Amino acid sequence: MSRSASDTPHLRLSIVGVVVLSLFAVLFARLWFLQIMAADEYEQLSQANRVRIIAEEAPRGRILDRAGTVLVDNRTSLVVTVEAGELSELEPDERDELVTALAAELTAFGVPSKVHRIERRLTDPQFNPLQPIPVAIDVPEDFEVFLAERADDFPGVAVRRESVRSYPHDERAAHILGYVGRISVEEWEAEREIEDHGKPYEPDDNIGKTGVERAFEHELRGVPGQRVVEVDAQGRVVRTVEHRLPRPGNDIVLAVDLDLQAQAEAELAAQLAAVRGGRRGGQVFRSPAGSVVLLDPRDGSVRALASYPTFEPADFVNGISSERYERLTAGDAAQNPLTNRAVTGLYAPGSTLKPFTAVAALQAGMVAPETTIDDPGTYTIENCTGPACTLRNAGSQRFGPVNLSRSLTVSSNVYYFWLADRAWRQREERGEVLQDGIRQFGFGATTGVDLAGEAAGVVPDADWKRELYEAMSPEEQERGDPNWYPGDAANISVGQGDLLATPLQVANAYASVANGGTLWRPRLVDRVLVAGGSIDDPDDLVYVVEPEVIGEVPMAPEWLAAITEGLAGVTSAPGGTARGAFEGWEHDRWPVAGKTGTAEVAGRADSAVFAAYGPVGAPEIVSFVVLEESGFGGDAAAPLVRRLLAPLAGMDLPDDDDPDGDGDDEVAAASGAGPPGGGG
Repeated sequence: MSRSASDTPHLRLSIVGVVVLSLFAVLFARLWFLQIMAADEYEQLSQANRVRIIAEEAPRGRILDRAGTVLVDNRTSLVVTVEAGELSELEPDERDELVTALAAELTAFGVPSKVHRIERRLTDPQFNPLQPIPVAIDVPEDFEVFLAERADDFPGVAVRRESVRSYPHDERAAHILGYVGRISVEEWEAEREIEDHGKPYEPDDNIGKTGVERAFEHELRGVPGQRVVEVDAQGRVVRTVEHRLPRPGNDIVLAVDLDLQAQAEAELAAQLAAVRGGRRGGQVFRSPAGSVVLLDPRDGSVRALASYPTFEPADFVNGISSERYERLTAGDAAQNPLTNRAVTGLYAPGSTLKPFTAVAALQAGMVAPETTIDDPGTYTIENCTGPACTLRNAGSQRFGPVNLSRSLTVSSNVYYFWLADRAWRQREERGEVLQDGIRQFGFGATTGVDLAGEAAGVVPDADWKRELYEAMSPEEQERGDPNWYPGDAANISVGQGDLLATPLQVANAYASVANGGTLWRPRLVDRVLVAGGSIDDPDDLVYVVEPEVIGEVPMAPEWLAAITEGLAGVTSAPGGTARGAFEGWEHDRWPVAGKTGTAEVAGRADSAVFAAYGPVGAPEIVSFVVLEESGFGGDAAAPLVRRLLAPLAGMDLPDDDDPDGDGDDEVAAASGAGPPGGGG
């Protein structure tokens, strides 16, 4: 059989040669691509196999008071952490043995620990399971050495050094300062979207949660450091390739006076305790909570901001456990110690609103300072019939002839009911006189203070009432009423009914009266310094938080004179509703203008409120106090303010620092007053 020409050994060898050459060509091309074209990429991957980048959180800036006293600092803490992922790879028995051994060793080293507490930490939803979970803080250095020597016995367990917050003055100014905690997923994503941040966050970093810690987070947060280390096949560090030290955050200097803040907090707690359990008219004073605000009317600086009950910011260091958090917030929500009542608490201001009602009427030309009416103790709404149409002073007390000044001194409700009735009847041509006049003092809007969660309050009007009604369920609408009545206006005029304000709003409104009409944004922070800076060294200054005017209220000099005379009479004149609380006060040397108030609370005892400023003529301080479920303002709140003002005025406290005021005044019986002609 003859062999074809194509089936020769030479041809077969040629084909094999072509295939081999092709394979070598492909191999050389791949080598060229790997070594030349993709060299940088694979070099980076190779580096990643043996190099680790570890972010180091920077110490946060300090927070100081106006005199430079440190309120929040940093300290180094040794923290034991557990890698939850590594722990989950163990058999159940091995895992249990590890946790039991860890609890026993921590206890032996002076850090009392229990297995169930460690387990609770490991399953606590506040911690990111992909990050090391802290299970013990402030462990001794000996434990760090112990753990390093027995790393194989405690897989996933480590000790790391962290800069944590410290509070030299414990719970002092807690609601102002706030606290820090682990950054949430939402917060982390929000921070990543901020361009040119310069201070990136890791998923387990800390971030300000409340107070100044939150408001000035980007100043207080430092620039994170970075450690580049080389590791072996087992992930153990061989050497440090590069280390960039973290840079601490800037320091914050508050406008707050620590001594005044401490006094406000102590007096607030003491007065609530003193009043608690008392009775009036069958109601028991529970006195569960309250607030004190002290402002400088010259620039809006916040000198003190107290809220009771309070909390320990140190509880949140390295993350508060769910168990501890639940204990803090258990019970009546109204008594939650984490609530900053100065900026989020909403209260009826009671008769402390009357000066602003008066200004509204003066601006509308409804009255003049000398306009006088007779106050027989009651007022009946015009063209209205039925018992709900008759409103009264507290106890139906008769005050006789009252002008603007006298109406404030004795707290005549009748005078303001008369104003409200006229405003309601003239609403078609004048508009919402009362509401518009009150709003210009900042009511119904946030003040802009540097604290999160500030409430705006409520200044009700006809539109507000109808919108509220329309949002009700059909069952609620059957019991409600969308119409606006003169009784609603009467309630507003004396700070009752649906009108609500925060203590800071009321204090800021009084500051504008004290200074002649300027409404400042409350200034909580005075300046920002470089890390570790001194308030006395101008080279350490980053910037000053300048005072900011947010409104001007037009008030004629004669109006201000009449209002000031009436408010000064509250503490000094016969019939003044706080005269008893200021018995023995040197009015000639340091006159005080004030206004008592009693805020109605449905189903509970009245809340006591009192506003004051002084010295009259050159005011330096404005105060506002609210004591929940504590009775009359003249009895409970005014004595507290007197004790706060005494050191500022250079006066001693009275021998009997629980004086009995002349009684209060202000509880309106206006709710339910219906439309003209009765029927409401």
